[in-house]
Amino acid sequence: MRAVDYAQRTPQEVRLAIRNKEWKGPTAGMAKGHVQANLVILPKDWAYDFLVFAQRNPKPCPVLDITEPGDPEPRLVARGADLRTDLPKYRVWKDGELIDEPTDIVSYWRDDLVAFLLGCSFTFESALLDAGIPVRHIECGCNVPMYITNIQCIPAGRLSGPMVVSMRPIPACQVPKAVLTTGRFPAVHGSPVHIGDPSIIGIKDVNKPDFGDSVPINDGEVPVFWACGVTPQAALMASKPPFAITHAPGHMFVCDPKDSDYAIF
Repeated sequence: MRAVDYAQRTPQEVRLAIRNKEWKGPTAGMAKGHVQANLVILPKDWAYDFLVFAQRNPKPCPVLDITEPGDPEPRLVARGADLRTDLPKYRVWKDGELIDEPTDIVSYWRDDLVAFLLGCSFTFESALLDAGIPVRHIECGCNVPMYITNIQCIPAGRLSGPMVVSMRPIPACQVPKAVLTTGRFPAVHGSPVHIGDPSIIGIKDVNKPDFGDSVPINDGEVPVFWACGVTPQAALMASKPPFAITHAPGHMFVCDPKDSDYAIF
């Protein structure tokens, strides 16, 4: 099956399929119309630093939910879900180094862990499609391309690092519509942070993303870049906390609220 085959499934059905290992790939296009979220899990003694980091950098790190220490249930956005099992793939970090990419984190779970769910640009893709704007990685059935930029986030406590962006090629005539459409969703990254020449934000080769998959940019299209919830992973690599868990890029947590719940009309 492809992700689009899950487009009409409910978030609960999608999470159950993931929990049962029936789906292990990127989640773009699944449970169409429902919010997806990035995941960052840190020990309690690092959680305040990350909360302040997110507050100071709301464009790449818009907070949707925070769990109680040791509790894997995100009660605000998916009551009854389990963050240890309900994402297709995770990343486990030790001292800023990636040590594992499991399909569940039950064996890594600890009573002092605090989970943050952050808004994801997959959320506004339904609005782009409804507006007649193509979303290339969904068309290609692959992951969205993501890049580490030269844009530095505002540090907080022990955390610092560069912003990561996601890219979607947009027909030049539709760029204004794409800006307005995504700007209605400030809780899930909102409007783009850059349009056009990738080198201005430190991207040497747009065909070689740091995360995700490369997608074609057709004649008459412009690369458009949005702040990305993989930014905390760049901060983990730069700041080297002793232990952390994140989602694997593109392998998101599917929430119960609808995209429209976070839209500004």
